[in-house]
Amino acid sequence: MTMFNTIAIITNNSTSEIIYTLQTVIDYLREREKEVILDEFSTGLVPDINLPQGNAEYFGRNCDLAIAIGGDGTMLRAAHLLADYNVPLLGINRGRLGFLADIPANAVVRRLDEILRGNFIEDERFQLHCEIESKGKTLLESHAFNDVIIQKGNVAKLIELETFVNGNFLHRQRSDGMIISSPTGSTAYALAGGGPILHPALNALVLVPICPHTLSNRPVVIDGNNVVEVIIGTPQIDRAYLTCDGEIVCELVTGDKVNIQKKDKKIRLIHPADHDHFKILRDKLSWG
Repeated sequence: MTMFNTIAIITNNSTSEIIYTLQTVIDYLREREKEVILDEFSTGLVPDINLPQGNAEYFGRNCDLAIAIGGDGTMLRAAHLLADYNVPLLGINRGRLGFLADIPANAVVRRLDEILRGNFIEDERFQLHCEIESKGKTLLESHAFNDVIIQKGNVAKLIELETFVNGNFLHRQRSDGMIISSPTGSTAYALAGGGPILHPALNALVLVPICPHTLSNRPVVIDGNNVVEVIIGTPQIDRAYLTCDGEIVCELVTGDKVNIQKKDKKIRLIHPADHDHFKILRDKLSWG
């Protein structure tokens, strides 16, 4: 049986519901003599509780489980903190949809009982790694759990993008941008852009154009081991931005190249033993 003894708690919202759940989880874990480490934001929500505080490196060295309390945005933040570490991640849903944070707040104690007894399933998800090149030099690198997005700025002008897969030309398009999504991210912005829902176990990437000028320019699913290259080609570009999981990474200019591929480390999600991905889709998307 897998034992979780040193547990990190991560959140990024200060609603009364999250504070209540945070307090409940802390009390539950301390009663069971678990060592609890809080992230900086959580520490600020419960200032009267004397618990150690940690950062990503500390969690990675010392924790054998991390619990994120919030919505999928909190899960993404937790995934970014744990991106380079092999720490399993469990989500308690206090947000809206909750594709990733799948333990409802009204079942926290029961579900934690099951999981701490070893009654759970583990779900490995791959991440994305991106590298920005300008004039042959690497400017910066970043990573994402859901998606890497190249999109226009606030001015109502299309941008021109050239896309290559493993060095092979795919297409040139004028659009508001491009979403390069992992299977995990296929239920996020990519879905809103008309992309398909990919099962999280698939080794695949989906490329979704954002409002393309050519209506025949549709989403494309490719092998997950491929390398995607997107070149900013608009001469009169106003502004374009690169975002990873909704966070702006940098501004892009004409000639910049963004390389996207799988990251060499995965995120380990912990689910209740009766986790059913298709039931989550039915519930969250109101399917019959």
